[in-house]
Amino acid sequence: MQWNLGDLLDHVGRVEPTSRPALIHGDRVLSWADVTRRSNNLARAMHARGVGPGAKAAFYLRNVPEYMEFLIAALKGRLTHVNVNYRYRERELLYIFDNSDTEVVVYSAEFRDRVEQIREQCPKVKVWVEVDSETPPTYAIAYEALAEEGDGAPLDIERDPHDPIFVYTGGTTGMPKGVIWTHHIIMSAQLNSLRALNGDADPPSSIPEFLEHVRARGMHARQLPAAPLMHATGMTVAMGAMVSGGCVITLPTTTKFDAAELWREASRHGATSITIVGDAFAKPMLAALEEAKEPYKLDSVQSIVSSGVVWSSPVKQGLVKHIQQVLLLDSLGSTEAPACGATITTKDGEVTETLDFRVGPECRVFDENDNEVEPGSGKIGFMARSGFIPIGYYKDEAKTRETFKTIGGVRYAIPGDLCHVEADGRLVLLGRRSSCINTGGEKVFAEEVEETLKAHPAVDDANVIGVPDEKWGQAVIAVVAPRAGANADEAELRAFVHERLAGYKTPKRIFTKPDLERHPNGKPNYERMRTYALAELERSA
Repeated sequence: MQWNLGDLLDHVGRVEPTSRPALIHGDRVLSWADVTRRSNNLARAMHARGVGPGAKAAFYLRNVPEYMEFLIAALKGRLTHVNVNYRYRERELLYIFDNSDTEVVVYSAEFRDRVEQIREQCPKVKVWVEVDSETPPTYAIAYEALAEEGDGAPLDIERDPHDPIFVYTGGTTGMPKGVIWTHHIIMSAQLNSLRALNGDADPPSSIPEFLEHVRARGMHARQLPAAPLMHATGMTVAMGAMVSGGCVITLPTTTKFDAAELWREASRHGATSITIVGDAFAKPMLAALEEAKEPYKLDSVQSIVSSGVVWSSPVKQGLVKHIQQVLLLDSLGSTEAPACGATITTKDGEVTETLDFRVGPECRVFDENDNEVEPGSGKIGFMARSGFIPIGYYKDEAKTRETFKTIGGVRYAIPGDLCHVEADGRLVLLGRRSSCINTGGEKVFAEEVEETLKAHPAVDDANVIGVPDEKWGQAVIAVVAPRAGANADEAELRAFVHERLAGYKTPKRIFTKPDLERHPNGKPNYERMRTYALAELERSA
């Protein structure tokens, strides 16, 4: 079966009970009938304005129902999704719109000022659509007007399973790169994961079979993505819920993460799964559970899923004490190479170390010469993922050749994650090559030092970077965010690390900062922290 998500959503829209909720945002509920009608209208409206199959559509939105609704419209209308980080400034926005060849931008009214500063420099953009505004500027169209423009009839269109979906990833160096997925690859990857979780011998091989599979298993998930929808993890799990006739719940407060609100909304709307990005979300979630005057009603929550950022073992153990029926799935991967491995935590399950993962059958580890690293050898290698992986990077053939390689007749995605493999097959993640610090010829992996610092009771969060050093080439420097009311003493923290790690891994200096300004997807903002650390070093010289 060659899957197209637009075809699937057409079928789901026809078979789902019209009253079943599809999108929930606080008190606002859009049924499957609403979303089916409105998404068909939106797709037709784009075609009528010259934005047809193959055109790129940029999503400049936070976690709001319009993100998923317009995504469904784009999938049905054969438009290519382009995610936009809502923290980007003018230069970065211009780059994304130009590099992706964007023809339509759907943006929130809160970003109008930025749009107005750059729109005349975006000649490729044909249509600007403003969300949350009845009176948009003259160059834009109100989203609601388009959603209600028409009778909601299905599109008469032949779709292609190879229709692309772009996911721009910032990485740690250079400008963002557009990772090219296709409808078929994404759906096949999700079915593959479904088979692994459920123990199915064979995944569904047709749309009717898939719909019957969904009905038989009662898989109408109520997915609450706390992670940004513009992040690959948030978008793909939300999309998975929609194609299976489920529901996506977004939090009413969109400008900041409120853990107490998350638990209230999960309880209120019966969320079955929550998607986060590591400790940046999980730590405040655990704190909210511990500080609650009355327990939240969370009987519906079956799973919490994370990917892309460290999710520490003590935080996982704390969560399962409060939500005893929950399964915590910590997925190892990246936008280019998702689901390489996983750690599963349950109330009665095995307690694992923070950076230890069980690898999947498509994961291998190769050295710099493309030789497979033998388990237990102690050698460091690069994590590689075969199977359902992206086509490459948009308009970047050199980076595509570097990242997507054929070894032994098998095509792999190798985005640069360093690790070593234990004798029993466990994979221990060390971090990205770009965040590896070379100090005096010794390699220091930022995540290892960060996790050590975060184990200190005075530290809430930590970033470790390398800065130029005349003697050592690079010096290890840390920036930590103290816990509320705690005193993160530099000498004490350095001694704490020195007791637990080799001396060369101990930061030369440790600076404190109330907020480490992580990206919206929870990933470290190493460039910002490096700039801050260099300024502090100069000030203290």
